[in-house]
Amino acid sequence: MVDYHAANNQPGAGGAQTYMEQENDWDRDLLLDPAWEKQQRKTFTAWCNSHLRKAGTQIENIEEDFRDGLKLMLLLEVISGERLPKPERGKMRVHKINNVNKALDFIASKGVKLVSIGAEEIVDGNAKMTLGMIWTIILRFAIQDISVEETSAKEGLLLWCQRKTAPYKNVNVQNFHMSWKDGLAFNALIHRHRPDLIDYDSLRKEDAVTNLNNAFEVAEKHLDIPKMLDAEDIVGTLRPDEKAIMTYVSCFYHAFSGAQKAETAANRICKVLAVNQENEQMMEDYETLASDLLEWIRRTIPWLENRVPKNTVTEMQAKQEDFRDYRCVHKPPKVQEKCQLEISFNTLQTKLRLSNRPAFMPSEGRMVSDINGAWHTLEGAEKGYEEWILNEIRRLERLEHLAEKFRQKAAIHESWTDGKEAMLTQRDYETSTLSEVKALLRKHEAFESDLAAHQDRVEQIAAIAQELNELDYYDSARVNDRCAKICEQWDSLGTLTHKRKDSLERTEKQLESIDELYLEYAKRAAPFNNWMEGAMEDLQDMFIVHNIEEIQGLISAHEQFKSTLAEANKEREAIQNIQAEVQKIAQSNGIKLSGANPYTTITPQSIDGKWEKAMEMVPQRDHALQDELNKQNSNDTLRKTFATQANAVGQYIQDKMEEIGRISIEMNGTLEDQLTNLKDYQDSIMSYAPEINKLEVCHQSIQEALIFDNQYTSYTMEHLRVGWEQLLTTIARTINEVENQILTRDAKGISQEQLYEYRTSFNHFDKDHSGALMAEEFKACLISLGYDVENEKQGEAQFNRIMAVVDPNGSGAVTFQAFIDYMSRETTDTDTADQVIASFKILAADKNYILADELRRELPPDQAEYCIARMAPYAGPDGVPGALDYMSFSTALYGESDL
Repeated sequence: MVDYHAANNQPGAGGAQTYMEQENDWDRDLLLDPAWEKQQRKTFTAWCNSHLRKAGTQIENIEEDFRDGLKLMLLLEVISGERLPKPERGKMRVHKINNVNKALDFIASKGVKLVSIGAEEIVDGNAKMTLGMIWTIILRFAIQDISVEETSAKEGLLLWCQRKTAPYKNVNVQNFHMSWKDGLAFNALIHRHRPDLIDYDSLRKEDAVTNLNNAFEVAEKHLDIPKMLDAEDIVGTLRPDEKAIMTYVSCFYHAFSGAQKAETAANRICKVLAVNQENEQMMEDYETLASDLLEWIRRTIPWLENRVPKNTVTEMQAKQEDFRDYRCVHKPPKVQEKCQLEISFNTLQTKLRLSNRPAFMPSEGRMVSDINGAWHTLEGAEKGYEEWILNEIRRLERLEHLAEKFRQKAAIHESWTDGKEAMLTQRDYETSTLSEVKALLRKHEAFESDLAAHQDRVEQIAAIAQELNELDYYDSARVNDRCAKICEQWDSLGTLTHKRKDSLERTEKQLESIDELYLEYAKRAAPFNNWMEGAMEDLQDMFIVHNIEEIQGLISAHEQFKSTLAEANKEREAIQNIQAEVQKIAQSNGIKLSGANPYTTITPQSIDGKWEKAMEMVPQRDHALQDELNKQNSNDTLRKTFATQANAVGQYIQDKMEEIGRISIEMNGTLEDQLTNLKDYQDSIMSYAPEINKLEVCHQSIQEALIFDNQYTSYTMEHLRVGWEQLLTTIARTINEVENQILTRDAKGISQEQLYEYRTSFNHFDKDHSGALMAEEFKACLISLGYDVENEKQGEAQFNRIMAVVDPNGSGAVTFQAFIDYMSRETTDTDTADQVIASFKILAADKNYILADELRRELPPDQAEYCIARMAPYAGPDGVPGALDYMSFSTALYGESDL
């Protein structure tokens, strides 16, 4: 007996050993079951005869007819298509053994592991060994090459059966024994490929014999598959023989092998349609998101451009708060949407390039550039709106300050003029004595001095009213009315003063003397009284400052004013001494004073009263100025706090932008590792967002304190907001670039090593890290990858052709994405319109058109309906009603014609 274990060590034996081990070789104990042995004997005999009849012969008894080795060698020649060594024609045992050994040697040469099967046992007619040998031949030549989705032979055949019978009710193929006992699986296989031969709906699961006979008879009559089993044997056996069923089913597989081409074609079409459907969905999503974002911008810009001013600071501060809410709550999600929109657009364009589709052109007005333009307009409106609010607040503060100052000065002036017209129009001088007339004249002169002293206040009142008009004060009408009355009254006082003076001068010759001391008192008291009133006005004057220097200036001016109080007090004492001298003279001369000083209404008591009031106002002014100084010191602390945070945030953003630039150039490891690292890096950046929010809170405090400048930092909140948004967008774009590279790698089928080699070569020649190679740099990169582009004629022509592909616009620069697209096209195969047309042609059985029923039979339901909805009716001469034009549809998928 010949031992064929040595055949396992021959070259190429590994693959066969694998499939044999998966089938557990030959389980001799199982053949002891008479029912199984009967099924195998019948099945294997029929299988051998299906091949031997091609050579014009057959066998009757499987263990007897192969004993001399002649028909065994003939069987191997038929099923392999190869010639075996010439057989020996002798009738002796040794001749038979030699012939069988030649057959077994041929089987072993095909990498088959034969376990305990020798030529002597075959020659002796050992049924168990003969059936084992035939099963080994069936495995090698009928089943081994069956593989679905890289499975083993047995698993591949089982998976094929499961897929083909999946749509059929009462069929659930899980094995090669019990799943076939009711006959429905056999009928389903035939109906799936030849629905014209089987009325499947008429079959009943409980009538197994009828089902099996129907399938076996149809297969023998129409599919040239000999009947290998009896229905009664299968039904009458507790568990049908697995090897017999596998052999029978393999015949169905080979009979329908032509249908595999249709399945392959259908799979290719499904893949193309899936890509198209996904791309269309992405286009719709882009259009929707772009429309929503543009609509939000369209609604927001008019709100930002609405510059209708309010009348009070409080109302404008409410607008400022609304604007802050917009910046912190409403805008950030739109920034994310804008970033996502750009990423979606880039991803879609990458997928379209990878699947050889034309680039996506958004509808008019929805290009990324349109959105960027609208966004730029929005940010311009934002900046203008914020500046307008701040300017309005400053203007309104100035207006309120001026309006209050106007009211104070007007009230003081109106109080002073009260009763002056009546005084100037009285005719008391007509009945007065000479001394009384002279006194009246002196009194009038004092009044004129007082009147002249009030001229500045009237001019100030008019100037303030004019400034309020120029600044568009909302209550200007009332201010103008009050100012007009004051000016009219002032003019009237001037006229009346002139008339009274003329009257007094006419009687002056009749008046002789006047009390000089009264006159001197009046002359000195009037300006001093006016000075005190002016001082009290200044001490009560409102002030508004924006920095420490301004308040320090006011404090310095106040200190200078206090330094003049000593001299002013001396003047007050001198004036009071004049009045005392009057009393002294009157007493010494026995003069009975008639009462008040005839030249002035300013009494010593009023002077002392105003002086005391002014002295009370000085410390009040001290406290007010000190409070403002404290406020400005607090504001300066706010400036420093904001500056410290802003400088840290600004440096952080700058550092991270530089790091991202380095990362995009120096990324190592697999693309998945790079993507993971970048997303971790993005999470790290996003964790810094609380610092930005903290800075926003500090900036809000700055604005609420009406601080408009900061000498401690060059950063503004607007600058940092833009920088932060750019940082988030840059890391998101970098992640998107890696995701697109993964898409490129997976879609094009290029390896990680190839992609790494391309990136390394590109980065090496990208000396300035610009992300693009100039023409000479690109040529050097190609040479480093083995391209012969140095030859003056052929090389230059080849290089120009490559440049036309990677730089179609003639910019002179090649981006990394264009470089990768070109290299992937050079090294991989992609689906084309011609390939899709060929696939449809297979499904259509070589017709120039296809029917809806054919599409529904071969494609998944959603993709079948997708094709039917988009295919135009076939217009050719050989068409039938309902025929569809798959050629124009296929080319339309690649942008070569319109749907």
